[in-house]
Amino acid sequence: MSWSVVATASAVAPSKNELPQSLCSSSSTSSGVVLCFSSIFPNSFRFRRSSFYPSSQLTEKRKANTVPNSTSRSTQLICRAAAEYKFPDPIPEFAEAETEKFRTHLIKRLSKKDIYEDSVEEVVNVCTEIFSTFLHTEYGGPGTLLVLPFIDMAETVHGRGLPGASQAARVAVKWATNHVDKDWNEWTGSD
Repeated sequence: MSWSVVATASAVAPSKNELPQSLCSSSSTSSGVVLCFSSIFPNSFRFRRSSFYPSSQLTEKRKANTVPNSTSRSTQLICRAAAEYKFPDPIPEFAEAETEKFRTHLIKRLSKKDIYEDSVEEVVNVCTEIFSTFLHTEYGGPGTLLVLPFIDMAETVHGRGLPGASQAARVAVKWATNHVDKDWNEWTGSD
């Protein structure tokens, strides 16, 4: 069934029998209007059935969209296999090389910005230390590059009272998303 929210108080709501049970609360008014999602929507909102599909087409469409048990079972098996997949351990030599590339790029990019003045080196040191720790302890190839180290970079730079925390983190995350996974694949010889 297709439903739309109508913002007028005079709109007629369908009877409780026409509403899907997952949408209805057990409360109804004396006029037969069922208040759905009453805790989310103000009382002035009512639901009405759209006349886009006749009701016979709706039941046929619902039957066509049901997923057979075999498909959902195979999906469960794939999800279980993905959950059991073990990523490779971090490679210290890769982490060292990638950290040096990261540091060089960050110094080049941040020294062009006027907001850092004399604190470029300190901002780069903070970001490089966090990134290096992440690469040595967490990163195990494509699919393991997380956003948390970059959030930590911004918070640490800001917490130390240094300028341009969000800009430094933005430059760092952009470089990492463009290079780290690709460099890992080159380092390990995988696709």
